[in-house]
Amino acid sequence: MLQNGQILNKEETLLETAYLEELKHLTIKNIKRHGYTGLVTIIRLYIKSSNFIKNKNKQIKIKIKDKLSKHSSRLNGDLPKSQEIPKFLKIISEYKQKIREIKHKIREEEERNF
Repeated sequence: MLQNGQILNKEETLLETAYLEELKHLTIKNIKRHGYTGLVTIIRLYIKSSNFIKNKNKQIKIKIKDKLSKHSSRLNGDLPKSQEIPKFLKIISEYKQKIREIKHKIREEEERNF
């Protein structure tokens, strides 16, 4: 029977099974270790990305509020607090106002005379 190959030698099977068991144990151990590290990295990425999105969302809200307040103040005729009118422009606007007043007075006198 041994010559025909029907009976296998027990020593060879023990070596093969021990090697396979050790290989199985090492692969399971490595899979668990890499699974844990993968899980930790996924959780870290999730937390960091959620914090990043939250911070960007706050910054965008602040920018939108600033833009809306600037726009509404310009519609009301107010200038933003940070901007000041240069002295030259103030003088020119005063002269324009005086010229308007003088023109108005001239028109009134012309209407009285006629």
